[in-house]
Amino acid sequence: MAEKYYTEAVVEALREEMVRDESVVVMGLDVKPSIWGTTRGLYAEFGPQRIISTPVCEGSYTMAGVGAAMTGLRPVVELLFSEYAYLAMETIANVAGMWEYVSNGGFKVPLVIQTFAGPRGHGAYAHSQSTQASFLNAPGVKLVIPSSPADAKGLLTSAIRDDSPVLIFHSRQLLATTGEVPEGEHIVPLGEAAVMRPGEDATLVSFGKMLYQCLEAADKLEKEGISTEVIDLRTIIPLDEHGLARSLEKTNRLVVVEDGRKRGSIGSEIAAVVSENYFDLLDAPIIRVAALNTPVPFSEPLEKAHFPGIDLIVSAVKKTL
Repeated sequence: MAEKYYTEAVVEALREEMVRDESVVVMGLDVKPSIWGTTRGLYAEFGPQRIISTPVCEGSYTMAGVGAAMTGLRPVVELLFSEYAYLAMETIANVAGMWEYVSNGGFKVPLVIQTFAGPRGHGAYAHSQSTQASFLNAPGVKLVIPSSPADAKGLLTSAIRDDSPVLIFHSRQLLATTGEVPEGEHIVPLGEAAVMRPGEDATLVSFGKMLYQCLEAADKLEKEGISTEVIDLRTIIPLDEHGLARSLEKTNRLVVVEDGRKRGSIGSEIAAVVSENYFDLLDAPIIRVAALNTPVPFSEPLEKAHFPGIDLIVSAVKKTL
């Protein structure tokens, strides 16, 4: 397997699917020059009919993607910043996720929306938020958060082939990272978590950039004789409940880590699901580690304080023990 940048893995998935299936098109703001590099080179290869640059109007071009999906295409809509996914919320929650139900199966919406979330350094409120949890309540929409170049390729491929709308949140701080990526077709099924590090004393669950904070925290804990299992969820909806349960059967303790705000968070949903369905596996309360319930500050020291760090994760694991 070749070592590739995260952005290269995304481009590879798009290119392979566009070659395989002529109904796959990409649309969004600046997809021709590719601001993040996730569509780089595709315009020259596939032209303006399939790589469609749009005006600065996220709600409108996301709705155009929904219409295109309903008429037989498989659009990949790119929103440059996850904060502006709020502008497309009505389209995502009231149309994309609902329409198969509303039409009694008459219309499917095989739409992918990929966007970019999390801190990027001095991005402040408009360019550093993690907005993933805001979309948990939208019925019919799947939610994916890759943590590596290989998973970015495999999950995006699965999302494009899925007949439901899929939201993919790429962590901004991972775009320049590298990792081994399988050549040719690579599929990571939606709804399957991955055990990144086995352990016996506590389970750390995370996704995206925060996964690596958890792995570093597990290294520190190991030096103190604490064995921590680290799980990469990869897909939030559908959630791999059975994967979580298998881990809790060993550890009986759960800490959920994310860079989104704590109130109404992904961690809150996971804690509720585990408490309702797997309470008998727990020997201690579930702990959520997340960002503060404040706007993201512009100041670098304040931004660092806003988001959870390794020491906070270590402290949470020790608390649950």
